[in-house]
Amino acid sequence: MDKKIKKKTWTLKRISTIGGVTLLVVFVGYQLLFADRRSKLNVEKDKITIAEVKRGVFQEFIPQTGTVEPSVTFYLDAIEGGQIKTVSKESGAMLKKGDVILELSNLNRELSVLSQEASLNESINRLRQTRLGLEQNDLSQQQQLALIENQLQILEPQYKRQKVLFEKELISKQDFEQTKANYEYNLKRKEITYKSYKSDSISRVRQLVQLNDSERRMMTSLDGVSQILDNLIIKAPIDGQLTAPQMYEGQTVNPGQRLGQVDKVGSYKVSAQIDELYLPRIATGLKATTPYAGRDYELVITYIYPNINNGRFQVDMQFVGDTPEGIRRGGSLRLRIELGQSSEELLLPVGGFYKDTGGNWVFVVAEGETKAEKRSIRLGRKNTEHFEVLEGLEPGDRVITSSYDNFGDNEVLVLQ
Repeated sequence: MDKKIKKKTWTLKRISTIGGVTLLVVFVGYQLLFADRRSKLNVEKDKITIAEVKRGVFQEFIPQTGTVEPSVTFYLDAIEGGQIKTVSKESGAMLKKGDVILELSNLNRELSVLSQEASLNESINRLRQTRLGLEQNDLSQQQQLALIENQLQILEPQYKRQKVLFEKELISKQDFEQTKANYEYNLKRKEITYKSYKSDSISRVRQLVQLNDSERRMMTSLDGVSQILDNLIIKAPIDGQLTAPQMYEGQTVNPGQRLGQVDKVGSYKVSAQIDELYLPRIATGLKATTPYAGRDYELVITYIYPNINNGRFQVDMQFVGDTPEGIRRGGSLRLRIELGQSSEELLLPVGGFYKDTGGNWVFVVAEGETKAEKRSIRLGRKNTEHFEVLEGLEPGDRVITSSYDNFGDNEVLVLQ
């Protein structure tokens, strides 16, 4: 007898089908709700540069190349022209102040100087003759006053005695009147002569002051004319080393021609050309450093030249403390010129990413270093080594700092 077999509701096939459909629905739902749909790009890890964001000291500076120059240089310019008579020192010679370097000859100039000296000496002699005449006139007037005073000393008592005798009728009227006339004449003469002497004295003092001033000026001119010939002898203005082109006896030298220079030995400065963009931020007293022979040396800006040539201006710097041994004039030094006070900031190393992002975003490596994600940031100041991070990054973040040229518009980089 046949037995009716009851059909099973949950067969293996049915369970498998429902399970598969359920998994498919869950997968689709997850993809719709939670899956990362950002664009991705596979990148080889060994072809990128990853740097860590750290907190440290930020110093804004500009790199420059400086030229070593003597701290003190005197240029030798020919004040007078002529022909070289003798050459006493050659280029490279060590000089003492006052050493003769070369001597010029200029016959026309020498004759002109002699003529000027003769003319000035003649003018000085005329001034002295005029002063002598004034002094002799003063002496003559004093002698006249002395003579008149002597006459009065004789006539005054004589006049007084005769006046008494005349009143007593002991002498004649004629004798008394003659004595009286002589006495009164000399009194009047004394008054007139004294007035003339007083007036002449005031004028004489004024003339003597003018004559003395004129003589001093002429003597100064005479000294200056005499020094014209001294200008034909070129001497060392300081102790130092001579640098000059080759000079030959008989060679013509023009007025104002540069004949060389004398540099103070052992004392140097550094000159640098800086872009005019930095002019508002450069001031005397700013510090700079330069590496030399494995050691850093410090300098300070001492002078800023006012002229701008081809978009650059020049500054001079002096070493603070020790001067590097072995440097020579004309040598080059790598400089880091500080633009302000240092401060502690969050720092991101400089890299090629900046030209692609403008500093607005970067790829930050996630934990495990299997991927890097795009993140918006804000950067501040920059030096040759670091950017100042203002927003978007934290200490310890690892950032891809190499170029982003090949990353396109992808938002996630898968690191392999």
